[in-house]
Amino acid sequence: MMFGMMFSLWFFLTESGSNLRYMMADTLISTQHRHWAVYLIGQEELNKRVDSYWKQFDKFAEIKDQKLVQVNKPVETKVVEKKPLVQIEPIEGKNFKGKLLIVNDAKKLRIGVPGKAGKGEKVSSMVQRLGAVAGVNAGGFVDPEWKGNGFQPTGIVISGGKIFYNDGDMNTANHIVAIDKEGRMIAGKYKPSELLQMGVQEAVTFAPRFIVNGVGQIKSQADGWGVAPRTAMAQKADGTIMFAIIDGRQPGYSIGATLYDIQQIFLEKGAVTAANLDGGSSTVLVHDNKIVNRPSSEYGERYLPTAWLVFDNPNSAPIRNIWEGLDPSKIDASKW
Repeated sequence: MMFGMMFSLWFFLTESGSNLRYMMADTLISTQHRHWAVYLIGQEELNKRVDSYWKQFDKFAEIKDQKLVQVNKPVETKVVEKKPLVQIEPIEGKNFKGKLLIVNDAKKLRIGVPGKAGKGEKVSSMVQRLGAVAGVNAGGFVDPEWKGNGFQPTGIVISGGKIFYNDGDMNTANHIVAIDKEGRMIAGKYKPSELLQMGVQEAVTFAPRFIVNGVGQIKSQADGWGVAPRTAMAQKADGTIMFAIIDGRQPGYSIGATLYDIQQIFLEKGAVTAANLDGGSSTVLVHDNKIVNRPSSEYGERYLPTAWLVFDNPNSAPIRNIWEGLDPSKIDASKW
């Protein structure tokens, strides 16, 4: 009883205890149990915290991209060793383990979507059905009471240069993660009309963009949006794409990472642009029809609306618009 009293005093009244409390709250904010954070910081503080993060994400998105990626740089005449299309490396930190998927040709990426209307699809299933080399979970989705069917994306989905899904109008800006026709990664807040003008070929909605022009925008672990399984995407100046797939919620193996952790890994690898993708229970990496990481969901892979897929021949990938003709406002995301 005395220990409990002392712990409570430390947890709620000291700086170190409060730092841990807010870290725990931020972790809950990024999960399907956001409401539990109320017991740590209260409803008013929770609302302020969430609002503060979104204002911060919008601020990151306002920074102008200096286009440091040299996708059209002339190739030197000397013989250069040909790199494999994809490479996978282990990555780890103090409390996490994961994988780094390296894609050496950004133009080989496509956004994959489910094969049947009314229900999302596992990334492993998309990879196998569409003949992809590798796949990573991509954008967010409507998930009522965290029991959704994974079919309805949030924001916008672009695949093969065509808008597959848009829950706003052509002038409604969304936080996006995208690849343009030259193979350059685009991240930030844009209107669909702007994305088409920019020649964007593949895009999903998620946030934040946290490395801009080679500079990390997250200044400390305290601003890293808690500890969780994570998926994030980055690009180096030479055009190489990197995906960080971090396992979490598995004590004894990997608890998870903050966005600051991911940012530091990407910066060490030479990233000039980076953005967050859907994470948590959705985080998964598939290569050669096998799940390479250790997803956190006790129910196995989640059913999702989008995935970043790597193809040998992306132009021939049989990806069709499963949302064509559907009114986003009339989709029931809770029914299987």
